[in-house]
Amino acid sequence: MDLEKQPQQQPAAPTPPTAPPGDGMRASDADRDRIADILREALAEGRLTADEHAERVDLVYRAKTVGELQPLVRDLPAASGSTGERPRAYGYGPEAPEGPADNLVAVFSSSVRKGRWRVGGRTNAFALFGSVEIDLTEALFGQRFTVINATSIFGSVEVRVPENISLRGNGTGVFGGFEVKSLESPDPDAPVVVVNGYAVFGAVEAKPKRGKFVADLQRRLRKHLGH
Repeated sequence: MDLEKQPQQQPAAPTPPTAPPGDGMRASDADRDRIADILREALAEGRLTADEHAERVDLVYRAKTVGELQPLVRDLPAASGSTGERPRAYGYGPEAPEGPADNLVAVFSSSVRKGRWRVGGRTNAFALFGSVEIDLTEALFGQRFTVINATSIFGSVEVRVPENISLRGNGTGVFGGFEVKSLESPDPDAPVVVVNGYAVFGAVEAKPKRGKFVADLQRRLRKHLGH
């Protein structure tokens, strides 16, 4: 009696390739800052148009994972050369402060930071057909150096600082204006604010503003002298 032939076992289907281990990792503020720095340099060098830069920066701040960030700079030479370098705070020499950055984004809208608030080491301000206002006149500085990276495309970024600090800047205006009114405080330990940025058909402006305390004092003095 012939034995019934056993069915041959079919080979297992190949396992689909998996994404690199780091792609699904949640993106940190430092990851987003690094990608935004690369895009900013690409805009300044003419590798990206203003529209391309605006579109990619918007995606940077929406990204949740590292895998969503990587394609945004894959076609840029700085993607590999700048990853291991810490950003420098142009205008005073030392490297930019470490730690997560505050992000102020205004796309067809406005974003305001003012009053009594604690300033971090780094702030990224991005305005696309919108406006960003950063008022430091009543702010608390937890460190000596503060860096503000400002990008304005058909919009405006306005920075106001008290008169008793040092203010420096480095930036470019392309069919727009970049203006920083430099200040040097006589106090060697006074806070230093450095504004870096690009304005494309927009404006980035940083200058001193009398704080509320100074304005109140002058008003009382004028009132007293008037009597």
